[in-house]
Amino acid sequence: MSLIDAKFTHAVRNTIALSAALTLLVACKPAEEAPPPELRSVKVMQVGGQDGTDLTVLSGTVHAKDQINLAFRVDGRMVSRSVNVGDLVKAGQEVAVLNPDTEQNGVIAAEANLEGARALLIEARANENRNRYLLSQNFISQAAFDRIVQQANSAQAQVNAAQANLNISRTRLGYTRLISDATGVVTAVGAEPGEVVQGGRMVVELALQDGRDAIFNIPSQLKDTVPNDPKISISLSKDPSVSVEGRVREVAPRADPVTGSFRIRVALIDPPPAMRLGTTVTGRIKIDTPEGFNVPSTALTRGDGAAAVWVVDSKTNQVALRKVEVAHSNLSSVVISKGLAAGDLVVTAGVQALRAGQKVNPLRGDK
Repeated sequence: MSLIDAKFTHAVRNTIALSAALTLLVACKPAEEAPPPELRSVKVMQVGGQDGTDLTVLSGTVHAKDQINLAFRVDGRMVSRSVNVGDLVKAGQEVAVLNPDTEQNGVIAAEANLEGARALLIEARANENRNRYLLSQNFISQAAFDRIVQQANSAQAQVNAAQANLNISRTRLGYTRLISDATGVVTAVGAEPGEVVQGGRMVVELALQDGRDAIFNIPSQLKDTVPNDPKISISLSKDPSVSVEGRVREVAPRADPVTGSFRIRVALIDPPPAMRLGTTVTGRIKIDTPEGFNVPSTALTRGDGAAAVWVVDSKTNQVALRKVEVAHSNLSSVVISKGLAAGDLVVTAGVQALRAGQKVNPLRGDK
């Protein structure tokens, strides 16, 4: 072997040995550890049973117990209106006036017709008296006299009709003045001076002063669970210390087509002066509900086609989907009758992004 071949062989051997050493070093290097899974933070609450009653809070406004619309009975152009919103109107007070020219002309025409009918009646009665004497002297026949009497009676009927038309015309003239027949406060106006208004159109809306109601809109679920003749505590929204008792006076038979809620009227018992018309009030009512566990409606989800909630294991912080039965629900909460036990940790927010067995960071929201 030549010297060159010997050097080449030695270099190859060194290269092979270096590669083997590098391979051994790489194989001995410890593998990088995988990052721990990220914990998802969820809001939870510890459930506890309820006693079968629920305090429901409603928001409404104060209205008059009775409201009436004052309107003209005849058409015409309104020339004046003496009251505005908020004014106190007394019974017998004039609130608006129509232009009376047309109705005044009607009265003049009816008076003229009555005078003409009376003149014809006088002539007919005089003719009847003259011919009664002629009949007694047998100068005319009974049939001729009967026709004369019939003419006199017809003249009398025309006088009666003309008098009735005059009474109607005078009444219509009186209708050009809108007079309030009750005492109350003006809550709305429906026409302004200068407008031509039709008979029956609301000119002034009057809230009578014989009582006040609080009006609330309640969902259909609450309407079906309210007990008969419930007591409702009503207070001013801006000052809860001002409160009175109320009783349900009227429940709308049909739901509002837009909101689906039902309007109820609650009569206020001896309302204080602070509860003026239009004041915002808060009503509190206790309703009977099934016994169970009350959780926010945001905790409810679906699992295998049934209602379910996510429950956190307090030892491992892992979540599990548990099927439940809902006994009662409203806009903000649900009552779970089966599927939960006292002390369970239920996820109340973030339920859409969870999976079974996932580890979470529970944030207590019931404290």
